[in-house]
Amino acid sequence: MSVVESALVVELAEVGPQQLAQVGGKAANLGVLLRAGLPVPSGVCVTTAAYRRVAEAAGVPEILSGGTVEAGKLAARVREAILAAEVDADIAEAVRAHADGPVAVRSSATAEDLPDASFAGQQDTFLNMIGPDAVLDAVRRCWASLWTERAVAYREANGIDHAEVALAVVIQDMVEPSVAGVMFTANPVTGRRNQTVIDASPGLGEAVVSGAVNPDHFVVDPDDRISERRLGDKRMSIHSLPGGGTSTMEREDVEAACLTDEQLRELAALGRKVSAHYGSPQDTEWVIDADGKLWLTQARPITTLYPLPDTASPQPLRAYFSVAAGQGMYRPVTPMGLAAFRLLAGGAARTLGFPLPDPERGPAVFNVAGQRIYIEVTPALRSRMGRTIVSKLLGVMEARSAVVLRELMDWPQFSITQPSRRPVLRRIARIAWRYRIPPRLVAAVISPRRALANVERIRRDFAALSSPMPDASPTRRLDHVEQLLGRDLFPNAPRLAPAAFAGFGMLGAAAWLLRGRTEPGELQTVLRGVPNNVTTEMDLALWRLARDAGADPASAAVLRETPAAELARHRTELPPVLSAGLDEFLAEYGHRAVAEIDLGMPRWSDDPGHILAVLANYLRLDDPELAPDRQFERGAAEAEAKIRDLAHRAGWLRGPMVRFALGRARQLVGVREMPKNCLVGGLAAARAHLKIIGETLVTAGQLDTVDDVFFLTPKELRQPRDYRELVASRRADYDRELRRKHQPRVMLSDGTEPEAVASREIVEGELTGTPASSGEVTGIARVVLDPLGAHLEPGEILIAPSTDPGWTPLFLTAGGLVMEMGGANSHGAVVAREYGIPAVVGVHDACERVQTGQTITVDGTAGAIKVHEAEEE
Repeated sequence: MSVVESALVVELAEVGPQQLAQVGGKAANLGVLLRAGLPVPSGVCVTTAAYRRVAEAAGVPEILSGGTVEAGKLAARVREAILAAEVDADIAEAVRAHADGPVAVRSSATAEDLPDASFAGQQDTFLNMIGPDAVLDAVRRCWASLWTERAVAYREANGIDHAEVALAVVIQDMVEPSVAGVMFTANPVTGRRNQTVIDASPGLGEAVVSGAVNPDHFVVDPDDRISERRLGDKRMSIHSLPGGGTSTMEREDVEAACLTDEQLRELAALGRKVSAHYGSPQDTEWVIDADGKLWLTQARPITTLYPLPDTASPQPLRAYFSVAAGQGMYRPVTPMGLAAFRLLAGGAARTLGFPLPDPERGPAVFNVAGQRIYIEVTPALRSRMGRTIVSKLLGVMEARSAVVLRELMDWPQFSITQPSRRPVLRRIARIAWRYRIPPRLVAAVISPRRALANVERIRRDFAALSSPMPDASPTRRLDHVEQLLGRDLFPNAPRLAPAAFAGFGMLGAAAWLLRGRTEPGELQTVLRGVPNNVTTEMDLALWRLARDAGADPASAAVLRETPAAELARHRTELPPVLSAGLDEFLAEYGHRAVAEIDLGMPRWSDDPGHILAVLANYLRLDDPELAPDRQFERGAAEAEAKIRDLAHRAGWLRGPMVRFALGRARQLVGVREMPKNCLVGGLAAARAHLKIIGETLVTAGQLDTVDDVFFLTPKELRQPRDYRELVASRRADYDRELRRKHQPRVMLSDGTEPEAVASREIVEGELTGTPASSGEVTGIARVVLDPLGAHLEPGEILIAPSTDPGWTPLFLTAGGLVMEMGGANSHGAVVAREYGIPAVVGVHDACERVQTGQTITVDGTAGAIKVHEAEEE
């Protein structure tokens, strides 16, 4: 047992991250800063050994093991027990021995100030404690604050086991400040890594941290230029009392800044030192004393920053687009899923004629950030032809990202360096010639029936690539998976493209013929109920299965009365009608899945729980006119009627051409879904081989479960060993990413989210404040003046005068946050960012100008709140 582990009190300078379990996050970080020679007030740490003894004497383990208890009641019971427990004499003596002079007594939990969870303000701090009795009492209250309702709710929201958490206490020399505040060494709202954001106010920093004051707000750029200066009213400050404790003083509106430019630059320089020492951006608290000396009182990771892509570097600036966002998938991708994407991207690069130095890494534009896939689009933004392709492609695939990227085209960092369109056109021409795309386009227009028959032949060719290989060795299966993903799948994709291209070309031709004769959106009506769409056919097949199951009493009963997950577990015991219909559906579509572009995700054939839940939901449909097949038929009829209308509108000469073009478009555009269907089929085949490899590794004792194989990579599978510890670590990382509430659609290599820095004109009549958590939400406002007993419906927007950590349990159901007081670095703003809810702070008279029940829009990026007028009945 180490000295720190067995000791009740240790010097701060003696501890660090390796003693996290004994001293907690705050003390460990302060110890790191002290040993680095940074200006931190000296002090000691009362270790978790003392807390654990007190907690055991209070019966905390028994309370926690006493069954499921509502969070608020659990918190109250444990807190009361700790406050009532006797403190052993040796613990009390150890604390009293370090109570000389005014001290700050700060909580330091073992689940606090961590890279993925800050626990900002969830435990208590007591300032200016004077005398042994006062210090001991503050230590006891810190222990109890581990069990405030807000701390319990925060742990549950972050998936942290209450029984695994303990609390140490820092006793630190008190610094009487002239001014204090918070400094982020990266911009927590925009994500930009090389900006320093400072909130400051006279007196103790608690006023800034708690959000009780509108502080001065500054942003310092890496060249020490102060790029943003927003002065708060600073009408309140907190100061130490001579006999101990603190008092709050009301102040007149102070128009002057509380920091000079020189002090701001000194703070920014200190912040850069702290970040460099940790190797990551930090959220710090600081104090400038009456003599003008700068002190650090806390540092912890900024938990809300989205991770940077693999190849990110501030200079030169690069831009990245989220591939998953374009697919409507926001969850992380498993390690094997990422490896599969690298192989697929490598196959695409070879097909398109791009260099591929490292096939395992994939093409240079392929990046991973936050276990999600990002493609570097810098080369496209700097090319005239690339800009055209990006705008057109994303305009139909992911419109919001298209808008952001078009705005980046005006940035000088992404000015055009490749003005000629010829290199791109030559590359496209080579690919088109290689795959005979032009003649196939013409052939598809001439005979859609033959084109569709060709698509079906290609689909069968894709299916033939998925050989079951019943007697293959794990190495042979792995070779097959890498060959399938890296070389076989993508080169077949261009063979599927001409039919869909022809359909959209015909739609474009009709639009040209009809120019000036249509209203916005009319041509989209022509695409309702299109045939030959594999996704639509799948949905209609599922509806037919639901209809058949609903007509069978036994099938209908189990679907209505039994949870889908339980039905999936007992699939072999399903009623015959449901079982046969499900088998038939899965034989055709079992390779599909939720988040199906990640081969680490179970296919419907692996777990049909989702399909069974959809079937049960379909049975609740009472109105036959709302049935999917009827809606599809209505859509098709509306499309045909619209074609007749548009052809008539085009006139006697152009009318027949419009009718022909739109008819061909309807026959062919549905094929657009086939490439992805074939790709997902290939991923499902690769997954099946990997599961067999996983079974082998489980038998060998190298994995715990078959699905653990998807938390490894092909390269790792070629180096056999016990993978269980590695898989456990990766599963923990993956689970943390699953809880991430926000991911950027577009991001830059310095961490900037362009959406968060886009300027937007404030509309007259909007309420304005300081952006605190980016994003936009529209919902019902709920004005809350006191969190005690307050209730917030899910999605309602919390309007509050200010929020200290006691308010944060309400954030779990809030759709957004508006505060009259506080800065972008106050506890409320920090937790709002962690929970991923848009927030605006420092909004003058928000609680009076917004009323409960009003519909409002909170723009956390622009710092604006719009109150919508009630609709007249």
